[in-house]
Amino acid sequence: MARTTDTNLFEHASKRRLETEQPLAARMRPRTLDEFVGQDHILAPGRLLRRAIQADRLSSLVFYGPPGTGKTTMASVIANTTKSHFVVLNAVLTGVADLRAVTKDAQERYSLFSQRTILFVDEVHRWNKAQQDALLPWVENGTIILIGATTENPYFTVNRALVSRSRIFQLKPLDADQMRDVGQRALVDAERGYGKHAVGIDDNALDHLVDIANGDARALLNALELAVETTSPRDDGSIRIDMAVAEESIQRRAVLYDKEGDYHFDTISAFIKSLRGSDPDAALYWLAKMVYAGEDPRFLFRRMLIFAGEDVGLADPNALVVAEAAATAFDRVGMPEGRYHLGMTALYLATAPKSNSVMAFFDALAAVEKESEGEVPNHLRDASRDKEGFGHGAGYMYPHAYRDHWVDQQYLPTHLRGRIFYRPGQLGHEKAVGGLVLRRREEQLAAAFEGSVPTAPPEILTFSPADRDFERWLTRTISGAGESLARVRDRIFEVARCERHAVVLDVNADTGLLTWEAVRAAPEGGVWALVSSPEAAERLEQQAQCVPDLRTPHILVASPSGLPDVLTASGSPDVRFDLIIGRNTVSRLTDREPLFVEFAQLLGDGGRIVLCETIPRHTQRLYKLANTAGLGDDLGSRLAEAEEAIYTQPDDPMVNWDARDLQEWARAAELADPVVEWLDTSTDLLITEKHLSRWFMRGPQDGRPTYADHLARLLSAEEVDAVHALYRRQLLNRAVNWHSRAVLLTCARTTDAGSDL
Repeated sequence: MARTTDTNLFEHASKRRLETEQPLAARMRPRTLDEFVGQDHILAPGRLLRRAIQADRLSSLVFYGPPGTGKTTMASVIANTTKSHFVVLNAVLTGVADLRAVTKDAQERYSLFSQRTILFVDEVHRWNKAQQDALLPWVENGTIILIGATTENPYFTVNRALVSRSRIFQLKPLDADQMRDVGQRALVDAERGYGKHAVGIDDNALDHLVDIANGDARALLNALELAVETTSPRDDGSIRIDMAVAEESIQRRAVLYDKEGDYHFDTISAFIKSLRGSDPDAALYWLAKMVYAGEDPRFLFRRMLIFAGEDVGLADPNALVVAEAAATAFDRVGMPEGRYHLGMTALYLATAPKSNSVMAFFDALAAVEKESEGEVPNHLRDASRDKEGFGHGAGYMYPHAYRDHWVDQQYLPTHLRGRIFYRPGQLGHEKAVGGLVLRRREEQLAAAFEGSVPTAPPEILTFSPADRDFERWLTRTISGAGESLARVRDRIFEVARCERHAVVLDVNADTGLLTWEAVRAAPEGGVWALVSSPEAAERLEQQAQCVPDLRTPHILVASPSGLPDVLTASGSPDVRFDLIIGRNTVSRLTDREPLFVEFAQLLGDGGRIVLCETIPRHTQRLYKLANTAGLGDDLGSRLAEAEEAIYTQPDDPMVNWDARDLQEWARAAELADPVVEWLDTSTDLLITEKHLSRWFMRGPQDGRPTYADHLARLLSAEEVDAVHALYRRQLLNRAVNWHSRAVLLTCARTTDAGSDL
């Protein structure tokens, strides 16, 4: 027993010594979600990954991003949080045998203790296809929950079957503020950092380390560790890191680039697109990044030679000459002086006029590949062997025998007569020749078709008379209002540009019209649905029974003005929304301006609001649905006047606002760029006895005057009855085309706008 105790104490001491001797970057690795810095797009409160980690309900994941962004750290946080058995493998050091051992242990652990196994594979792209295939069955049957980390695009480097069964999360380099936070934490942390050593750092020195580390937290901590460990303490025992020490600790910027992976393809793509966009500054930047990272200059020249033909083309035929000459000169000169020729070529191509008319060649290739083969026209055939026998070459007109060395004869096969492949550009050299090409083409086509017989149209075999009104009525009756609402919903989300990781709030979710589209559009985010009553909440909950738990919307029962308190009561006080959407939210309220202030407080930085509001003052007028001639000119005109007066009451909160008011309320809440877009909708409405009864009922209903009450302000009781009788004769049980206007308001919260709750 004593020997076992001694062994345990020895192992514990060894483990503690190993922890204290680890590099600073390893010691400072976050242990909880609250310690994690950056990656708010996947870990901010309310997002799916954070909720999945907190609930210990993970599915297979792949973390993709550059070094130092927290992929391994994320796995460490999960390991500290989950109740599952956590296993770590490095793809460089392990193979199929190690995987078999892990899966066997996972099976036994689950069968004996019902404990799941999470397997973290660092650098998962290093595993070959056979190794990844060996893991697939265990991921499929749930024995293993895979968490992979990779710096390479998983869609190119990870087995497609594994990718399709995993959630992919892309991690981004940390910004400057987040990097400073990482550095300051390391200096003040007494347990794992330098909090016990009285280390101070000048602001400009920390800024230098942050700048050169370029979003890589590991590079920053390594440089900071080197600076502290190599700086002698002062007389009082403190350590001061100034600019000189910082410059010695990190001397070369880390550039995200590799010669075979994603960054290589993304950077060369940016370079070519900058050349194509005639932006010499951007072209030089991307070229410099590739040269700095050690890209093969011959590869760069090869791409610029392609560009000279594809994108400059005949607008400046000399571009190909310049690119070829520079490539030849580089072969003679080499590096570093050869950078002059790289830069010169990039500048020439970026500033050259552009034309991709040479793509006409590929249209011609497509015609050869896809269309039936056409015979060479007789007058273009070789006449040297069978002119007398077959008459080949007969009728050919020798261009040099004509003025300007051109004659209007046909050179395409007959079945392609009139087909156009080449369309001259309008810049540079090509502009000069383009007019001549087009003029000669017109003459050529005119000559080719002169005297030709038009082709007869195909014979019509069946016929039915068209009844367009009936077809429209049938379509609208089948789809009805659903079609109109679907168009509104689709336009809201088209304008909203909802990202997959967005945290979304639907502020009028009683119908679920926008809620379920938000759930679909933000599978890695989260959706909050605000409903007005417990009955509406119950309806949404019933619909959500088939939705996976982590994607089920959070249903809140409250009015929009009570939302902050409800969020706090539901345990989500820190949630900030990327997108707030709603339909007919503002129109339900009487005090509307404070609502926008509240929305601004609930948005995260850069968050957007998209509201679709039907404007009551622009709704359908009843008198326009009927033929009022039977009322007489005087009563007909006074009816129109009385109904229009309904929508101009300055003290009526239902109608005393418009699109401009929405914009003003948004600006007052310091929401940026409030933009409105009008949406006109038209739906079929069957006028029933219920409609007429509601319109012509006397006395306020739900606190508001009825249609008849409004008319009675300008019309006598007998005249109101006459209008009622007219509507009954003409509109009862008739489907009318009901028009309305809604406005789509879009605005955003800037970094400095709004305030925290």
